[in-house]
Amino acid sequence: MQRRGILFVISAPSGGGKTTLVRALTDADPLLRVSVSHTTRDRRSDELDGVAYHFVDVATFEKMIAAAAFLEHARVFDHHYGTSKVWVEQQLAAGIDVVLEIDWQGARQIRALMPDTVGIYILPPAMEVLEQRLRGRGDPRSQIVRRMQDARAEISHCREYDYLVFNDDLQRAQADLQAIVGAARCDYRLQQTAADARIAELLR
Repeated sequence: MQRRGILFVISAPSGGGKTTLVRALTDADPLLRVSVSHTTRDRRSDELDGVAYHFVDVATFEKMIAAAAFLEHARVFDHHYGTSKVWVEQQLAAGIDVVLEIDWQGARQIRALMPDTVGIYILPPAMEVLEQRLRGRGDPRSQIVRRMQDARAEISHCREYDYLVFNDDLQRAQADLQAIVGAARCDYRLQQTAADARIAELLR
């Protein structure tokens, strides 16, 4: 019996290094796919539609909410973000593990619907480091101040997750993420149906 895929939710404050870590994780693991969220924010010059995000207008997003097309959705920094329900379910049913890069609001919605979700929160080594990373991205000062305020609110929810990864050393944080994924795949609770079928074969 094929095992069902595992859903991983990974969150971090803006500038926490989540995108870099998730990209390294999925590059090294072909059985792990990242869900591409829908968003109403403007597309940046270096972003491709359908790769970074599915970019839609507010009216389209609201229609998708009304059609229950999202597994979760939230408003972040004055823009809407949502995860496609159909795509995630198709991947999990095919035995493919899925990563959602979402904030704590979305993570809480997902956990309520799918209690077996594995939650991982990425923490910066210090708030000063987080601010330096935001400055390095060239964000306007007013935006940095707001993002730092929001980062403190975000981090206050980190205890709601199963695992915490401190991103003070990139290689170690990458190794920690890989170890968490590997451990989840060996967790009997997360693969009980498929595991029981194989155990039954062994005991015949």
